Formats: sequence, C-alpha cells, structure tokens
Amino acid sequence: MNEPVELVIFDCDGVLVDSEVIAVRVVGRLVAELGWPLTEAEVIEKFVGRSEAANHAMVAERLGEEAATVFDKRFRELHALAVDAELTPVDGLPQALDAITLPTCVASSGTHEKMRHTLGRTGLYERFEGRIFSATEVGRGKPAPDLFLHAARSMGVDPAACVVVEDSGPGVTAARAAGMRALGYAGGVTAAQRLAGPGTVVFDDMRDLPGLIAAYQG
Repeated sequence: MNEPVELVIFDCDGVLVDSEVIAVRVVGRLVAELGWPLTEAEVIEKFVGRSEAANHAMVAERLGEEAATVFDKRFRELHALAVDAELTPVDGLPQALDAITLPTCVASSGTHEKMRHTLGRTGLYERFEGRIFSATEVGRGKPAPDLFLHAARSMGVDPAACVVVEDSGPGVTAARAAGMRALGYAGGVTAAQRLAGPGTVVFDDMRDLPGLIAAYQG
C-alpha cells in the first residue's frame, strides 16, 4: 500500500463527534438496569464501533429479545437527549478538516438518522452531505470490511488509495481487512494498544491528522 492516498474515510462517533463517551455512559446504565452490569472497559470492548444490529444481537443473546428491544428504544431516547445537551465535535477536528485538501467521506456503524442528528447538532453535516455511508447499507458491519469497501466504491477510489480514520478496535480491523491504511485515534475512549497493528498509525491529537495524511503523499 505505497500509492498516494486519494480518499480519507472518517468514522463518525468518536472521530468527528465526541459521542462515544456519551454512548458508553448510556449503554453502561441500560445494561445494568436490564441485569447485565458491565464495567466501562467492558462496555467499550463489547459495544464501541459496532452497528446497532450487532449490539442488539449481543444484548438479545445475553438477556433475551424482549430486553434487547427495550435496550434499543431506551438507548435511542437517552442518547438523543444527551447529544442535544452536550455533544461537541472532537477536539481539534474542525481545524483538521479545514487543513485537509483530499476528498473525504464518512463511513459509520451508526444509522443515517443518528448521523443526521449528531453531525447536524455539531455543524458538521454540511461538510459531508452526499458522502455519508452507513452500516445499514451493507450486509456486515465492522469489523468486516464491507462498509469501507462500499464507501470506496461509491466514491470511485481503489481501496489501496484510501486511509481510514477510526477510533475503535472493530473499525481499524475493518480498515485492514479492506486493504486500506488506518489512522487510529486514541484520544477518545479506546486505548492505543487496541488500535495498534499492521498498516496503522496511532495518534492522540486530532490536530496532527493533516500532517499524518500528508505523509502518505510522499
């Protein structure tokens, strides 16, 4: 993967908007109420970076389908309230976007409805409108490569010419499986060691992102 980067693919939650800390808090509260108490580290390991369908299936397997349906409904309600009250862009992200000149898009485990809410709430939706892809559009979510391959195909770029900006273990795994380079953002809830691996540069300040992308251009 030595060819210059032609497309930057951003995850949404935890990369563009600082929503993962909200999601982890809400998930931890809900699973405890439903009878599955988890530590914050366990919530991050099990839930962060995965699609709503995958998280529903995991809760259903542990607690039953009825509990999983309750989880889905309450999560959407509580997450939306918290987003309205406290969501901000990831620190340094707007400045980084201003400095990136390559084409960009978003490929997220979240639904389009969720992204319209979170990106819209933070003033970022217009920057990516028309170039936003959701796991609901593919058969398998992260850590499978399907979503990133779908985004690259839709943008008309070879996977080897893409770099993915991710903040979760499933996300960087999906990028590697897609044959793409990965930039693992460790400034959020996921520890750096869970992001490290082949073809991946780990960083913890979003202000460094333009320089890291430029390094791929030679």
